[in-house]
Order: sequence, then structure tokens, then C-alpha cells
Amino acid sequence: MGRKSCKILTALIICFLAACVKDKPEIANNIPANASGNIYIVCEGNYGIGNASLYLYQPTRDSVYGDIYKAANNQPLGDVFQSMTRIGDQFFLCVNNSNKVVVINATNWKVTATISVPQPRDILSVSNNKAYVSSLYHNSVYIINTQTFQQTGTINFPNQNTEGMCLYYNNAFICTWDTAGNNIYKVNTTTDQIIQTIKVAGSAPQEVLLDKEQMLWVLSGNQPQGKTATLTRLDPSTGQILASYQFSVDVDPLHPAFNKTKDTLYFIEANYYGGTSNNGVYRMDIHAAALPSRAFVQALQYQYFWALGIDPLTDDIYIGDPKGFTQRGSVYVYGPDGTQIKSFNVGLGPGHFYFDE
Repeated sequence: MGRKSCKILTALIICFLAACVKDKPEIANNIPANASGNIYIVCEGNYGIGNASLYLYQPTRDSVYGDIYKAANNQPLGDVFQSMTRIGDQFFLCVNNSNKVVVINATNWKVTATISVPQPRDILSVSNNKAYVSSLYHNSVYIINTQTFQQTGTINFPNQNTEGMCLYYNNAFICTWDTAGNNIYKVNTTTDQIIQTIKVAGSAPQEVLLDKEQMLWVLSGNQPQGKTATLTRLDPSTGQILASYQFSVDVDPLHPAFNKTKDTLYFIEANYYGGTSNNGVYRMDIHAAALPSRAFVQALQYQYFWALGIDPLTDDIYIGDPKGFTQRGSVYVYGPDGTQIKSFNVGLGPGHFYFDE
């Protein structure tokens, strides 16, 4: 389920009144499945409706392919498509409100298996046959075997809402997006045991990623619940905080992502009430003294962004516009210099990009 439901309801009303573009997406037949540089668009759909979808964009052909999962399997994907990742020759799709991880073949997108997991959010591959699955509303990360497609165990945490995860050598760093907590957890991926609790600057850590110097960046906060957002840069070997940045109390950042050299951090600030302040895509150097004051890509009035990804091959910036979840969303592509170079329509609620190199 989406994490900011109250604000989204407000945004739905605003964007329903303001939106007028309802163009059909570009759909092509006979998809060339073996193209390199495929970009997958995770479209969440409406909560409770079961209209999530998976779109594909092939930049080398400048072609968009609509709901490839449904086309390959003759069935809908489910309710709230949260994220996807490749492990070997399979894609693992987290379908949050359907309480399942769907495994599909990476070549023809046909279903290989379905794994029952409560409210899955993200998947992190930690070995040749093991992955971790984070879970909304739960204090556990679920362990799955990526060859037998079975759930094999759990790792329990002191706080609820396990969220973002990243791998650093043989350790996983895991966030719990709980307003009662301000820690991330270091887990030994061989023993599946928590080996260190690391305090960050701010409550409710939700996203974690590594920069070019192998330092961790943690985005924390829950603005609707009164927890001011912060960014923390820390040393994963020692847990020492190297820098911290606090957002204004009315700012709601989400979806941090690095460029291909991992020396520039991008993130979204979303304004759900129709204004343009604190609304767009922002970027900052990993050694910046302060947060950026101006958007790199500005959202328009009655518009907010919901998905962000940086192509690791080209550094192009991909932005998902959900259009209030009242109609098909759009994807905008910008060059590294901030010039818009492409836009196309996708399914309902584009929320995540997966770059398959």
C-alpha cells in the first residue's frame, strides 16, 4: 500500500480537477525481448483495485510496451506493484497488497512461481540462492530461497515497517520506517543475525544506498506524522555519522537515487496540495555543505512526481508522474543537463524504475 495515503487522497482531488490529458500509451507488438538496456516501469495501480501493471521502454528502439506481464500471462498482476529486481534469469516482483512476490522469466515475462510474503516492499539478493524481502506493517524481513522459491525464515527487528535495504560486502543494512525508531540495522547475511544497531539523524529511516566512496546515505522521516525528514551520511564499517542534513518541516522527500558515478544524489520533493514550492527533482554532491535550495527539474502547479531513476548507462533522469492516480501516468526523460528529451504514457501510478543493464 502507498505510504502517504492521506496526502494522496488530497492530491487525487486536486489532480482530478486539474488534469485534462488522457492520451493512450504507445503500444508495440512483437517485443524484442533480448534488447540491452531495457527500462521497466513499475506501475502501482490503485489501492484495492488490483490494476497494477508492468511497462517496458527500450531506449535503443524508442519503443514503449504496455502491460507486458498481462500480455505474457493473460492475467492481471495484482494489487499495488511496489518494486522489482533481477536475480539471475528471473525478475522478482513485490505486489504489496496482494501479499505475494511474483517470479517471472526475464526473457519472456511468464510466471515461474509465486511466493507468499506479507505486504512485500523490496527485495535484496544476498547470496547465490538467498534474498531478503522487507515488509510493510511488520517488524520482520522475510528470507526466501531464490532457487526453490520458498520462504525459509525471518529476521525480526525492534521496529515496524521494514523498508529499504542495501548490501555492503557480507552485511545487509536494513531500515525500519517506524516513527518510534531512529536506527538502521546491520545484518550478517551468512547467519541472518543483527550484529549492529546504528543510530541515524532523524526518526523513521526508510531508504539506504551507497555512494562512490562506499559510504551509506539514509533518508529518514515521516512528514505527515510530524517526523521531519533528514539525510544521514555514515561510514558502514564503523557506524560513524559523517554528515547530516535536515529538511524543512513541510518538505516530503522520497526516492533518493545516485547517478552512474555515484557522486551526485537525486531525490524528489513532493507537494501534494497543488503548489510549486518544495516540488520537483533535486540533486546534490555527496560532499555538499547543505541541501539544494532549488529544484533541478521543477514540478508544475497541480503536479507532483512519484518515481525517480537514473539510467546507469546514460545518466538520463527518469521521472514518473502519477497524475493523481486518476488516469494513466506519464514518464518524463531528462538528460544529465536537465533538458527534457522524451515523454511517454504508461499505466496507473508509475512508482519505480528498474534498469536492466
